[in-house]
Amino acid sequence: MYLTLDHLAKIFPTRGKAAEVTAVDDVSLGIEQGEFVTLLGPSGCGKTTTLRLIAGFEVPTSGHIILDGRCLDDVPPNRRDMAMVFQSYAIFPHLNVFENIAYGLKVKKFSSSEIQRRVAEALSLTDLTGLEQRVPNQLSGGQQQRVALARALVMEPKVLLFDEPLSNLDAKLREQMRAEIRRIQQTLGITSVYVTHDQAEAMTLSDRIVVMNKGHIAQIGTAQQIYRRPANAFVADFIGKANFLSGLVVGVAPGRLDLNVLGRRLSIQPSDEVPSIGEYATLLARPEAVCIDTGGEGYPGRVSCVAYLGPTVEYEVEVTGAVLVLTQYDPDKVYPVGAEVHVQLVKEALYLLPKA
Repeated sequence: MYLTLDHLAKIFPTRGKAAEVTAVDDVSLGIEQGEFVTLLGPSGCGKTTTLRLIAGFEVPTSGHIILDGRCLDDVPPNRRDMAMVFQSYAIFPHLNVFENIAYGLKVKKFSSSEIQRRVAEALSLTDLTGLEQRVPNQLSGGQQQRVALARALVMEPKVLLFDEPLSNLDAKLREQMRAEIRRIQQTLGITSVYVTHDQAEAMTLSDRIVVMNKGHIAQIGTAQQIYRRPANAFVADFIGKANFLSGLVVGVAPGRLDLNVLGRRLSIQPSDEVPSIGEYATLLARPEAVCIDTGGEGYPGRVSCVAYLGPTVEYEVEVTGAVLVLTQYDPDKVYPVGAEVHVQLVKEALYLLPKA
């Protein structure tokens, strides 16, 4: 592995040192060279502390960080061959674009010609050519974030770190910038670790996603693996929207599992862990795994909420004491609140969650 986190832990004392808070708890992770890995999770899950440990801004309580075969235990941040793009941009307001990007190179006393060459490459890569003489207050938020990215790239680090860099941008600009970040990362093949609480960001950018919860790693996998086969209810609920259906196991056969779900018998293909007859199991039904049946079959229900999203319509439907969230891909047919409908579960899209 190119970058390894080996049983990393970080414990902070509380005010007055009366107690301790474990921010990162026994985190182990291997990242390949050129891989884009995102640390994803809610506030307080330990993702930002993990990033700061990698950067050297925090000292681990225990564990090690190894980069390209070199242990970084006693290596200060400025000698780790890493660069960080911050949430607040952190560009100098009194320096123009060229001077901001060149700042780190000047500190390291690169030659004038080398600075010119590297800055020109970074400007071209981040689509800032022609803006060299502008100062930050003459730039849009997206341009300022590009300056921060260029300033990190110009150092040619082994690892590029991102601390929620797009959270200050509006929704459309966020989409544009995440596409740019991914393009640049793939063009350079630079190893990247990205922190965010935005699921769409993580799924769009990442080769792999590390979902964190309460200082632990809850699951590591590709966007598809984490969305389709979550390791537990926390991951399923955090990544996208989820319906959790309790089912009583009433039959087990090779390649088939029979459950009583919402008062009806339902046969699905079992996952790796097969429950026994008489046990309760939890089915994950994503909104696209529930559909309105215009033929009048399925579970009878009543529409309690409607959200028109353009290409799709999202409904909440009350069914047998439960509320199911579903996505309908026919925006020309919109059912009003209060409408009586029937819903079907798409068996092939259901997933049996592992036991907690």
